[in-house]
Amino acid sequence: MSAGIQIGDVWVPGRVLTAPMTGITDLPFRRLASRLGAAYVATEMVAAAELARARPDVVRRAAVGEGLPLTVIQLVGRDPAAMAEGARMAEAAGADIVDLNFGCPAKEVTGSACGSALMRTPDLACRLMQAAVEATSRPVTVKMRLGWDDAHRNAPLLAKRAEEIGVRAVTVHGRTREQFYTGVADWAAVGEVKAAVGIPVIVNGDILTADDAREALRQSGADALMLGRGVYGRPWLAAHMERALADGTVLLEPDRDGRLGIVIEHLRASVAFYGLPLGLKMFRKHLGWYVEQAPWPADPLERRAAKGRLCRLETPEAVEQALAALWLEVTHSGNPGVDIPPQLAETAVA
Repeated sequence: MSAGIQIGDVWVPGRVLTAPMTGITDLPFRRLASRLGAAYVATEMVAAAELARARPDVVRRAAVGEGLPLTVIQLVGRDPAAMAEGARMAEAAGADIVDLNFGCPAKEVTGSACGSALMRTPDLACRLMQAAVEATSRPVTVKMRLGWDDAHRNAPLLAKRAEEIGVRAVTVHGRTREQFYTGVADWAAVGEVKAAVGIPVIVNGDILTADDAREALRQSGADALMLGRGVYGRPWLAAHMERALADGTVLLEPDRDGRLGIVIEHLRASVAFYGLPLGLKMFRKHLGWYVEQAPWPADPLERRAAKGRLCRLETPEAVEQALAALWLEVTHSGNPGVDIPPQLAETAVA
C-alpha cells in the first residue's frame, strides 16, 4: 500500500481518510483525530449559501483552527452562485481541498434538492462543480453515492463529467440514496467508477476493520478509502488502520489508559471550543460512543447503564470524576493494567 494519495496539488500522506459528518467532525474532533495520526479529516457538511451569508453556526462548522496538517471543507448546496462564493470563502479560510456533497441521503437535505438528490439532476450537479472549480485555485473533489436508486446508478457517468470539468478526485459511497444505510455497501460497484475515470477514486461505506479496508480496496480498485460511522467513539481508527494496512498486521486499539486520556482530551477540547453548557451537550454523543466502543464493562447491560449515568451528568468535572471512577472500578474488578494516567489524575479525581 502506497504512502498516500495525490489530489490536485495536495499530497495526502495516507490512504485512510475520514469523511465529513454533521455533528461529528467538528474542530475538536478533527484536531484530536489529526493528533492521533489521521491524514485527512474533513469538516462537517457546510451549507454554501449560509456560509456565504456568514451565519455564525455555519461558520463554526467550517472552523479550520490551528494544529491541523490538512484542511478539507465540504460544501453542500444547489445554487451555483452560492457554491462559487462558498468555495472562495473556503479557500480564504485556509482550505487545502474543497469537497462538494452529492451524497447525503438525509430527507432534510434531499428535500432541498441538495446532497444525493443532485444525482437525479446531473446537469445541475455539473453546474455546481463548474462554479466551484472556477471560483477557487484549490482542488475541488466530490463525494457521491452510486445513484439515486438501483434503476439509476449513474455514478460512473457523473464522475466522468466531473473529471472533464476539473474535479480532482471523487469519493463514492457504495449505496444508492434509496438504500440510506441499509443492506451492505457494494464496493465492487465503486470499481465501475474507477474504470470510468483517471482521477483518484476513494471507496466509502461499511469499512470498520482492517480486513474490511483490504477487501474494499481489492473489490473497488480504489486509490484510497474513507471511514464514516466507524470512527464513532474511535477517533484513532484512521491512523491505526493506516498502520495495519501498511504492515499487514491486525488493527490494534488503544489500551485503557490511552482511551481514558483520549476521552478526557476530547471533553476538554469540546468545552474550550463551544463553552458551557453547549460544549458538554455537543460532547455527550461522543461520550456515549466511547463507552459503547469500550470492551468493558464486559456485560453490555452494565456498559449501557454506565453510558446512561455519564451522559446525564451536568458538568465537565462530574464527567471526569465519573470516568475516573469507572476506570478504577475496572481495575479493582480484576481486569489488568488500568491506572489513571498521572497527567490526568489531579483533575480527573477531585
